[in-house]
Amino acid sequence: MSIKRRKFIKMLPIGALLPTQMLSGLSSQIDLGPASLLSNNKLKNIDQLFKNAIVVDGLVISRGWNENSFKALDKSGYTGFGTSLSSGNLIAALNSLSSWEKRIKENPKRLIFAKTSADFLRAKKENKTAILFGFQNATMIEKSIDNIDILYEAGTRWIQLTYNERNLLGDGCTERTNAGLSDFGIEAVERMNELGIIIDVSHSGQQTTDDAIKFSKAGISFNHTMCEALHKNHPRAKTDSQIKAMANKGGVMGVICLGYMIGPNLGTETTLETYINHIDHAVKIAGIDHVGVAADFAIEGLEANGATRENWYVPRLTRFKPSYKVQWPPWIPELDKPERYKSVAYALDKRGYSTGDIEKILGLNWLRYYDEILK
Repeated sequence: MSIKRRKFIKMLPIGALLPTQMLSGLSSQIDLGPASLLSNNKLKNIDQLFKNAIVVDGLVISRGWNENSFKALDKSGYTGFGTSLSSGNLIAALNSLSSWEKRIKENPKRLIFAKTSADFLRAKKENKTAILFGFQNATMIEKSIDNIDILYEAGTRWIQLTYNERNLLGDGCTERTNAGLSDFGIEAVERMNELGIIIDVSHSGQQTTDDAIKFSKAGISFNHTMCEALHKNHPRAKTDSQIKAMANKGGVMGVICLGYMIGPNLGTETTLETYINHIDHAVKIAGIDHVGVAADFAIEGLEANGATRENWYVPRLTRFKPSYKVQWPPWIPELDKPERYKSVAYALDKRGYSTGDIEKILGLNWLRYYDEILK
Protein backbone atom coordinates (compact mmCIF):
# COMPACT_ATOMS: atom_id res chain seq x y z
CA MET A 1 0.00 0.00 0.00
CA SER A 2 1.07 3.64 -0.46
CA ILE A 3 1.94 5.43 2.78
CA LYS A 4 1.03 9.11 3.18
CA ARG A 5 3.95 11.42 3.84
CA ARG A 6 2.28 14.68 4.86
CA LYS A 7 3.38 15.08 8.48
CA PHE A 8 6.74 13.38 8.22
CA ILE A 9 7.71 15.54 5.25
CA LYS A 10 6.74 18.63 7.25
CA MET A 11 8.97 17.52 10.11
CA LEU A 12 12.15 16.98 8.11
CA PRO A 13 14.97 16.65 8.85
CA ILE A 14 13.97 13.90 11.25
CA GLY A 15 17.57 12.83 11.62
CA ALA A 16 18.16 15.97 13.62
CA LEU A 17 15.48 14.88 16.09
CA LEU A 18 16.18 11.21 16.68
CA PRO A 19 18.93 8.57 16.42
CA THR A 20 19.05 7.08 12.95
CA GLN A 21 18.63 3.56 14.31
CA MET A 22 15.31 4.55 15.83
CA LEU A 23 13.89 5.43 12.45
CA SER A 24 15.34 2.60 10.37
CA GLY A 25 12.06 0.69 10.56
CA LEU A 26 10.26 3.53 8.80
CA SER A 27 12.61 3.66 5.83
CA SER A 28 10.84 0.91 3.91
CA GLN A 29 7.45 2.59 4.36
CA ILE A 30 7.95 6.34 4.12
CA ASP A 31 10.02 7.89 1.36
CA LEU A 32 11.91 10.70 3.02
CA GLY A 33 14.00 11.49 -0.04
CA PRO A 34 17.75 11.49 -0.63
CA ALA A 35 18.36 13.97 2.20
CA SER A 36 17.21 11.41 4.73
CA LEU A 37 19.70 10.35 7.38
CA LEU A 38 18.18 6.88 7.76
CA SER A 39 20.51 3.94 8.04
CA ASN A 40 20.17 0.18 7.78
CA ASN A 41 22.76 -0.32 10.51
CA LYS A 42 21.62 -2.86 13.08
CA LEU A 43 22.21 -2.60 16.79
CA LYS A 44 23.40 -5.85 18.31
CA ASN A 45 22.83 -4.74 21.89
CA ILE A 46 19.13 -5.07 22.75
CA ASP A 47 19.39 -2.74 25.74
CA GLN A 48 20.72 -0.02 23.46
CA LEU A 49 18.12 -0.81 20.82
CA PHE A 50 15.38 -0.44 23.40
CA LYS A 51 16.82 2.80 24.74
CA ASN A 52 16.85 4.29 21.24
CA ALA A 53 13.49 2.90 20.13
CA ILE A 54 10.17 4.66 19.95
CA VAL A 55 8.04 2.50 22.26
CA VAL A 56 4.27 2.91 21.98
CA ASP A 57 1.71 0.94 23.98
CA GLY A 58 -1.63 0.72 22.21
CA LEU A 59 -3.62 0.74 25.46
CA VAL A 60 -2.79 1.56 29.05
CA ILE A 61 -5.45 1.68 31.76
CA SER A 62 -4.82 4.89 33.70
CA ARG A 63 -7.56 4.95 36.32
CA GLY A 64 -6.13 5.84 39.72
CA TRP A 65 -3.01 7.43 38.25
CA ASN A 66 -0.63 8.57 41.00
CA GLU A 67 3.03 9.07 41.80
CA ASN A 68 3.64 5.32 41.63
CA SER A 69 2.39 5.47 38.06
CA PHE A 70 4.98 8.14 37.26
CA LYS A 71 7.72 6.04 38.86
CA ALA A 72 6.67 3.05 36.77
CA LEU A 73 6.58 5.23 33.67
CA ASP A 74 10.18 6.28 34.34
CA LYS A 75 11.21 2.59 34.28
CA SER A 76 9.10 1.61 31.29
CA GLY A 77 10.97 3.13 28.36
CA TYR A 78 7.64 4.24 26.89
CA THR A 79 7.60 7.03 24.34
CA GLY A 80 3.82 7.17 24.55
CA PHE A 81 0.59 5.25 24.95
CA GLY A 82 -3.11 5.33 24.26
CA THR A 83 -5.30 5.50 27.33
CA SER A 84 -9.03 4.94 27.68
CA LEU A 85 -11.18 7.39 29.60
CA SER A 86 -14.66 7.27 31.12
CA SER A 87 -17.21 6.69 28.36
CA GLY A 88 -20.51 6.48 30.23
CA ASN A 89 -21.97 9.62 28.71
CA LEU A 90 -20.82 12.86 27.09
CA ILE A 91 -20.48 14.81 30.35
CA ALA A 92 -18.44 12.04 32.00
CA ALA A 93 -16.23 11.78 28.93
CA LEU A 94 -15.55 15.51 28.78
CA ASN A 95 -14.81 15.60 32.51
CA SER A 96 -12.37 12.73 32.10
CA LEU A 97 -10.63 14.44 29.18
CA SER A 98 -10.41 17.66 31.18
CA SER A 99 -8.98 15.86 34.20
CA TRP A 100 -6.21 14.26 32.18
CA GLU A 101 -5.45 17.50 30.36
CA LYS A 102 -5.05 19.16 33.75
CA ARG A 103 -2.65 16.41 34.85
CA ILE A 104 -0.53 17.00 31.77
CA LYS A 105 -0.47 20.76 32.32
CA GLU A 106 0.66 20.14 35.90
CA ASN A 107 3.47 17.86 34.68
CA PRO A 108 4.89 19.60 31.58
CA LYS A 109 8.35 18.11 32.09
CA ARG A 110 6.96 14.56 32.05
CA LEU A 111 3.90 14.41 29.78
CA ILE A 112 2.68 15.60 26.38
CA PHE A 113 -0.96 15.84 25.26
CA ALA A 114 -0.71 13.84 22.01
CA LYS A 115 -2.90 14.73 19.05
CA THR A 116 -0.63 13.81 16.13
CA SER A 117 2.33 11.57 15.37
CA ALA A 118 4.60 14.61 15.74
CA ASP A 119 3.82 14.68 19.45
CA PHE A 120 5.32 11.19 19.86
CA LEU A 121 8.48 12.26 18.06
CA ARG A 122 8.71 15.31 20.31
CA ALA A 123 8.18 13.13 23.37
CA LYS A 124 11.13 10.96 22.39
CA LYS A 125 13.35 13.97 21.73
CA GLU A 126 12.42 15.63 25.04
CA ASN A 127 12.42 12.44 27.16
CA LYS A 128 8.71 12.78 27.95
CA THR A 129 5.68 10.56 27.40
CA ALA A 130 2.94 11.29 24.86
CA ILE A 131 -0.61 10.41 25.90
CA LEU A 132 -3.23 9.72 23.19
CA PHE A 133 -6.77 10.03 24.55
CA GLY A 134 -9.64 7.79 23.58
CA PHE A 135 -12.49 5.60 24.74
CA GLN A 136 -13.22 1.87 24.89
CA ASN A 137 -16.87 2.45 24.08
CA ALA A 138 -18.87 4.94 22.03
CA THR A 139 -21.70 5.46 24.53
CA MET A 140 -20.52 9.05 25.16
CA ILE A 141 -21.59 9.93 21.60
CA GLU A 142 -25.11 9.36 22.91
CA LYS A 143 -27.62 9.96 20.09
CA SER A 144 -25.86 12.79 18.26
CA ILE A 145 -23.14 12.59 15.62
CA ASP A 146 -22.34 16.21 16.49
CA ASN A 147 -21.00 14.98 19.82
CA ILE A 148 -18.11 13.37 17.95
CA ASP A 149 -16.99 16.87 16.95
CA ILE A 150 -17.22 18.03 20.55
CA LEU A 151 -15.11 15.09 21.70
CA TYR A 152 -12.56 15.71 18.95
CA GLU A 153 -12.18 19.37 19.90
CA ALA A 154 -11.62 18.27 23.50
CA GLY A 155 -8.72 16.04 22.41
CA THR A 156 -10.23 12.64 21.61
CA ARG A 157 -8.19 10.83 18.98
CA TRP A 158 -9.45 7.25 19.12
CA ILE A 159 -12.81 5.64 19.79
CA GLN A 160 -13.67 1.96 20.14
CA LEU A 161 -17.01 1.50 18.42
CA THR A 162 -18.44 -0.95 20.96
CA TYR A 163 -17.44 -2.64 24.17
CA ASN A 164 -18.64 -6.20 24.85
CA GLU A 165 -22.33 -5.36 24.72
CA ARG A 166 -24.48 -3.74 22.06
CA ASN A 167 -24.68 0.04 21.88
CA LEU A 168 -26.30 2.40 19.39
CA LEU A 169 -23.47 1.88 16.89
CA GLY A 170 -23.38 -1.91 16.76
CA ASP A 171 -22.93 -5.25 18.53
CA GLY A 172 -20.11 -6.02 20.93
CA CYS A 173 -18.12 -9.24 21.02
CA THR A 174 -20.19 -10.97 23.72
CA GLU A 175 -23.60 -9.86 22.48
CA ARG A 176 -25.94 -12.78 21.73
CA THR A 177 -26.62 -11.43 18.24
CA ASN A 178 -24.06 -10.58 15.57
CA ALA A 179 -25.83 -7.77 13.76
CA GLY A 180 -22.86 -5.58 12.90
CA LEU A 181 -22.95 -1.80 12.57
CA SER A 182 -26.21 0.09 12.64
CA ASP A 183 -26.94 2.94 10.23
CA PHE A 184 -26.01 5.29 13.07
CA GLY A 185 -22.76 3.36 13.48
CA ILE A 186 -21.87 3.77 9.82
CA GLU A 187 -22.61 7.49 10.07
CA ALA A 188 -20.31 7.69 13.10
CA VAL A 189 -17.53 5.89 11.22
CA GLU A 190 -17.85 8.36 8.36
CA ARG A 191 -17.59 11.35 10.70
CA MET A 192 -14.61 9.87 12.52
CA ASN A 193 -12.89 9.41 9.16
CA GLU A 194 -13.55 13.04 8.27
CA LEU A 195 -12.18 14.38 11.54
CA GLY A 196 -9.18 12.08 11.82
CA ILE A 197 -10.22 9.90 14.75
CA ILE A 198 -8.88 6.35 14.97
CA ILE A 199 -11.60 3.71 14.71
CA ASP A 200 -10.96 0.80 17.05
CA VAL A 201 -12.85 -2.51 17.21
CA SER A 202 -10.96 -4.49 19.85
CA HIS A 203 -14.12 -5.43 21.75
CA SER A 204 -16.47 -5.37 18.78
CA GLY A 205 -18.43 -8.32 17.49
CA GLN A 206 -17.34 -10.22 14.39
CA GLN A 207 -19.77 -8.53 12.02
CA THR A 208 -19.18 -5.11 13.60
CA THR A 209 -15.46 -5.64 13.03
CA ASP A 210 -16.02 -6.67 9.43
CA ASP A 211 -18.37 -3.74 8.83
CA ALA A 212 -15.93 -1.23 10.31
CA ILE A 213 -13.18 -2.44 7.99
CA LYS A 214 -15.57 -2.31 5.04
CA PHE A 215 -17.15 1.10 5.65
CA SER A 216 -14.15 3.00 6.99
CA LYS A 217 -12.24 4.91 4.34
CA ALA A 218 -9.14 4.75 6.53
CA GLY A 219 -7.36 1.88 8.20
CA ILE A 220 -8.82 0.81 11.54
CA SER A 221 -7.07 -0.51 14.63
CA PHE A 222 -7.34 -3.62 16.73
CA ASN A 223 -6.03 -1.62 19.65
CA HIS A 224 -5.54 -4.55 22.05
CA THR A 225 -6.43 -8.04 20.89
CA MET A 226 -5.04 -11.46 20.00
CA CYS A 227 -5.15 -14.13 17.30
CA GLU A 228 -8.14 -16.45 17.19
CA ALA A 229 -6.01 -19.04 15.44
CA LEU A 230 -3.97 -19.41 18.65
CA HIS A 231 -6.74 -18.91 21.24
CA LYS A 232 -9.80 -20.55 19.79
CA ASN A 233 -13.36 -19.43 20.48
CA HIS A 234 -12.50 -16.40 22.57
CA PRO A 235 -14.89 -13.53 21.75
CA ARG A 236 -12.10 -10.95 21.90
CA ALA A 237 -9.83 -12.67 19.37
CA LYS A 238 -9.60 -11.67 15.71
CA THR A 239 -9.64 -14.20 12.89
CA ASP A 240 -6.97 -14.47 10.23
CA SER A 241 -9.35 -13.04 7.64
CA GLN A 242 -10.04 -10.01 9.85
CA ILE A 243 -6.36 -9.48 10.57
CA LYS A 244 -5.59 -9.63 6.86
CA ALA A 245 -8.42 -7.26 5.95
CA MET A 246 -7.31 -4.81 8.64
CA ALA A 247 -3.76 -4.82 7.30
CA ASN A 248 -4.87 -4.44 3.70
CA LYS A 249 -6.36 -1.05 4.59
CA GLY A 250 -3.31 0.09 6.53
CA GLY A 251 -4.36 -0.60 10.12
CA VAL A 252 -2.44 -1.89 13.13
CA MET A 253 -3.12 -4.72 15.58
CA GLY A 254 -1.80 -4.33 19.11
CA VAL A 255 -1.14 -7.75 20.67
CA ILE A 256 -2.56 -7.70 24.20
CA CYS A 257 -0.28 -8.46 27.16
CA LEU A 258 -3.09 -9.63 29.45
CA GLY A 259 -2.14 -13.25 29.96
CA TYR A 260 -5.53 -14.94 30.18
CA MET A 261 -6.47 -13.36 26.86
CA ILE A 262 -3.79 -15.16 24.89
CA GLY A 263 -3.95 -18.70 26.17
CA PRO A 264 -5.09 -21.20 28.82
CA ASN A 265 -3.34 -22.33 31.98
CA LEU A 266 -1.22 -19.33 32.85
CA GLY A 267 2.20 -20.20 34.20
CA THR A 268 2.39 -23.52 32.40
CA GLU A 269 1.01 -23.42 28.87
CA THR A 270 0.75 -19.63 28.63
CA THR A 271 4.06 -17.75 28.99
CA LEU A 272 6.06 -14.96 27.38
CA GLU A 273 6.70 -17.37 24.53
CA THR A 274 2.94 -17.63 23.99
CA TYR A 275 2.81 -13.86 23.68
CA ILE A 276 5.56 -13.91 21.07
CA ASN A 277 3.67 -16.68 19.25
CA HIS A 278 0.75 -14.26 18.84
CA ILE A 279 3.10 -11.61 17.46
CA ASP A 280 4.62 -14.19 15.10
CA HIS A 281 1.21 -15.25 13.84
CA ALA A 282 -0.04 -11.69 13.44
CA VAL A 283 3.08 -10.79 11.47
CA LYS A 284 2.62 -13.86 9.27
CA ILE A 285 -0.96 -12.83 8.44
CA ALA A 286 -0.81 -9.03 8.47
CA GLY A 287 2.80 -8.36 7.57
CA ILE A 288 5.53 -6.79 9.67
CA ASP A 289 4.19 -3.24 9.19
CA HIS A 290 0.85 -3.85 10.91
CA VAL A 291 1.63 -5.37 14.34
CA GLY A 292 2.31 -3.54 17.60
CA VAL A 293 2.06 -4.03 21.36
CA ALA A 294 -0.64 -3.22 23.92
CA ALA A 295 -0.88 -3.92 27.65
CA ASP A 296 -4.55 -3.33 28.60
CA PHE A 297 -3.64 -2.66 32.22
CA ALA A 298 -1.78 -0.11 34.33
CA ILE A 299 1.83 0.91 33.68
CA GLU A 300 2.79 -0.58 37.05
CA GLY A 301 1.35 -3.98 36.17
CA LEU A 302 -1.65 -5.71 37.69
CA GLU A 303 0.04 -7.21 40.73
CA ALA A 304 1.92 -4.02 41.66
CA ASN A 305 -1.27 -2.05 41.16
CA GLY A 306 -3.01 -4.09 43.85
CA ALA A 307 -4.97 -6.67 41.86
CA THR A 308 -6.10 -9.57 44.06
CA ARG A 309 -8.32 -12.57 43.56
CA GLU A 310 -11.06 -10.80 45.52
CA ASN A 311 -10.95 -7.36 43.90
CA TRP A 312 -9.96 -8.34 40.35
CA TYR A 313 -10.88 -11.93 39.52
CA VAL A 314 -14.14 -12.44 41.43
CA PRO A 315 -15.90 -9.31 40.06
CA ARG A 316 -15.04 -10.34 36.50
CA LEU A 317 -16.86 -13.64 36.92
CA THR A 318 -20.09 -11.65 36.96
CA ARG A 319 -19.07 -8.78 34.66
CA PHE A 320 -17.95 -11.03 31.81
CA LYS A 321 -19.63 -14.03 30.24
CA PRO A 322 -18.03 -17.50 30.66
CA SER A 323 -16.74 -17.25 27.07
CA TYR A 324 -14.21 -14.70 28.36
CA LYS A 325 -12.34 -17.55 30.12
CA VAL A 326 -11.13 -15.31 32.97
CA GLN A 327 -8.24 -16.82 34.96
CA TRP A 328 -6.39 -16.06 38.18
CA PRO A 329 -3.73 -14.82 38.25
CA PRO A 330 -4.28 -13.10 34.88
CA TRP A 331 -0.75 -11.96 34.14
CA ILE A 332 2.42 -13.21 32.53
CA PRO A 333 5.22 -12.26 34.98
CA GLU A 334 7.62 -10.79 32.38
CA LEU A 335 4.85 -8.57 31.03
CA ASP A 336 3.38 -7.55 34.38
CA LYS A 337 6.05 -4.95 35.06
CA PRO A 338 6.94 -1.53 33.66
CA GLU A 339 9.87 -2.89 31.61
CA ARG A 340 7.60 -5.37 29.80
CA TYR A 341 8.60 -4.36 26.29
CA LYS A 342 12.30 -4.76 26.94
CA SER A 343 11.45 -8.40 27.69
CA VAL A 344 9.52 -8.49 24.42
CA ALA A 345 12.48 -7.01 22.53
CA TYR A 346 14.80 -9.69 23.91
CA ALA A 347 12.30 -12.42 23.02
CA LEU A 348 11.86 -11.08 19.49
CA ASP A 349 15.63 -10.94 19.03
CA LYS A 350 15.84 -14.56 20.19
CA ARG A 351 13.22 -15.48 17.58
CA GLY A 352 15.41 -13.94 14.87
CA TYR A 353 13.66 -10.62 14.26
CA SER A 354 15.90 -7.94 12.78
CA THR A 355 16.60 -4.66 14.54
CA GLY A 356 14.32 -2.79 12.18
CA ASP A 357 11.46 -5.24 12.65
CA ILE A 358 11.77 -5.12 16.44
CA GLU A 359 11.61 -1.33 16.23
CA LYS A 360 8.46 -1.54 14.13
CA ILE A 361 6.70 -3.82 16.61
CA LEU A 362 7.80 -1.76 19.62
CA GLY A 363 6.35 1.46 18.26
CA LEU A 364 7.16 2.53 14.72
CA ASN A 365 4.10 0.76 13.32
CA TRP A 366 1.85 2.72 15.66
CA LEU A 367 3.72 5.89 14.72
CA ARG A 368 3.23 5.27 11.00
CA TYR A 369 -0.46 4.57 11.59
CA TYR A 370 -0.92 7.71 13.68
CA ASP A 371 0.71 9.72 10.92
CA GLU A 372 -1.82 8.34 8.45
CA ILE A 373 -4.96 8.88 10.52
CA LEU A 374 -4.50 11.78 12.93
CA LYS A 375 -4.97 15.27 11.51
